[in-house]
Amino acid sequence: MRLPLRQNIKQRREHDIVLSESDHARLTGLAESSLDRLPEIAEELLSEMERAKIKPLGRIPANVIRMGSKVTFRGDDGEVKIVTLVYPGKADIAEGKVSILTPVGAALIGLREGQSVAWTSRAGRRLEIEIVAVEAPLDGVN
Repeated sequence: MRLPLRQNIKQRREHDIVLSESDHARLTGLAESSLDRLPEIAEELLSEMERAKIKPLGRIPANVIRMGSKVTFRGDDGEVKIVTLVYPGKADIAEGKVSILTPVGAALIGLREGQSVAWTSRAGRRLEIEIVAVEAPLDGVN
């Protein structure tokens, strides 16, 4: 039986997440404006925004995933993938650019190297990934 996404969110993360003030403000606005179009993902992202620890950009460690970060993660099947977390308009799976408005994108934001997260794919499959490495975004790029 598939859990409703909202119930799944409550069970999936125990890690603290950290966001910059600018990412927090922009992502909150994006989630709010997406509630009609993508309610489950928007609600998930809003939930993450509510529980995030907000810090000035200069105090965000380089190993924390933020918008524009290049992330290497290992799935529970052992496969390693490298993606860049982007805003919806810049998403391109062929280039490894994953939108924040996808289940995996919303799951990644604010995590750091060494942390794991379980999430449910759009197909309803329960997956778990471990963050192997994070490259901070280039200044001004995201």
